[in-house]
Amino acid sequence: MNKSFAGMTALIVLILLLFTGYSSIFTVHQAQNALLLRFGEPVPGRAVVTQPGLHFKAPFIENVVYFDNRILDLETPKQEVLASDNNRIEVDAFLRYRIVDILQFYRSVRTIEGGNNQLGSVLNSAVRRVLGEATMLQLVRDDRNNLMRKILDQVNLESAKLGVNVVDVRIRRADLPRQISEQVFRRMQTERAREAADYRAQGSEQAQRITAKADRDVIVIRADAQRQADQTRGEGDAERNRIFAEAFGKDPNFFAFYRSMQAYEAGLKSADTRFVISPNSEFFRFFGNASGGAAPAPATAKPGN
Repeated sequence: MNKSFAGMTALIVLILLLFTGYSSIFTVHQAQNALLLRFGEPVPGRAVVTQPGLHFKAPFIENVVYFDNRILDLETPKQEVLASDNNRIEVDAFLRYRIVDILQFYRSVRTIEGGNNQLGSVLNSAVRRVLGEATMLQLVRDDRNNLMRKILDQVNLESAKLGVNVVDVRIRRADLPRQISEQVFRRMQTERAREAADYRAQGSEQAQRITAKADRDVIVIRADAQRQADQTRGEGDAERNRIFAEAFGKDPNFFAFYRSMQAYEAGLKSADTRFVISPNSEFFRFFGNASGGAAPAPATAKPGN
């Protein structure tokens, strides 16, 4: 009986020793820093543990809180900011930070969630202060980097009290509110429509000017061509008449014969107009005599014959 009780007692003592030994050690990962607490307060002299590996603590009365020593991200909800030019801007910002003083961070905000809430408020306040002194054009185009630098400096002034170093602050988007965006879009649409109408009017005017010039050029070219054609035709007619005159001077009988043949050809064509003329007329003088002389009178029969 006594041996069984002694064995049970030894087993219980062994379990307590093992549990006590397990409770007196803790491990720190290389991506973490640890804070050693005694009854909820940092242990004086050895509260901050930054070296990775196996460490010891007093069992049951001390516990360990871990904090990430890497760069942490914090995104804030979209907020509306009134710029210096009275434009309302919806800003979506975020920051990246690192915990540099674990003891100060724990005393100020206790947990990372509490630190994120505190830093979010600090970031929103800095964004409102800096952007409230800037115009929309400075934020969107002209001076964005300088504004980010100012926000970062102001956030670091406040975050230093939390044991935090903010390494970067960025504005992901900066847009006009939906109602204002629609108004701006309609105003831009109207302006573009007006510009398009101006361009169309200028194009129509230019087209009319080009068309009028082309029409005038066509008339001038046709007139010049007609003038040159008439001149050439006149020169041809003059040359023809000259040749005819020379021919008439050399052989008037042949010229008269030629002109009569042309008259026969033109006058004896098949047409609806008919005329009666004597065969002895001057028009048919080449029919009776090839030389064009008067045709001999017909012989008169004698009474005795």
